[in-house]
Amino acid sequence: MSERQSGSPFAADQEVDCRGMRCPLPIIRLANQIGEVLLGQSLAVVAEDPAARPDVAAWCRMRGHEYVGEDTAPDGVPRYVVRRLV
Repeated sequence: MSERQSGSPFAADQEVDCRGMRCPLPIIRLANQIGEVLLGQSLAVVAEDPAARPDVAAWCRMRGHEYVGEDTAPDGVPRYVVRRLV
């Protein structure tokens, strides 16, 4: 996990690297890490798995967090940003 990524349209306070992981592992990693960020802070999930795009947004709706949006990591891998609300 790395600290805030500068230069991203959706800056995050922490990041979890899920490159090479398939469903459901990116969501499991997100669920395990969200408690490590303070309320109101954000966590980015970097994942190549195409299922991560709808899964992260759905997980946010089910768990009461805000899905901030998607951008890309410097290497072009999709990056999904979640703000902790609960």
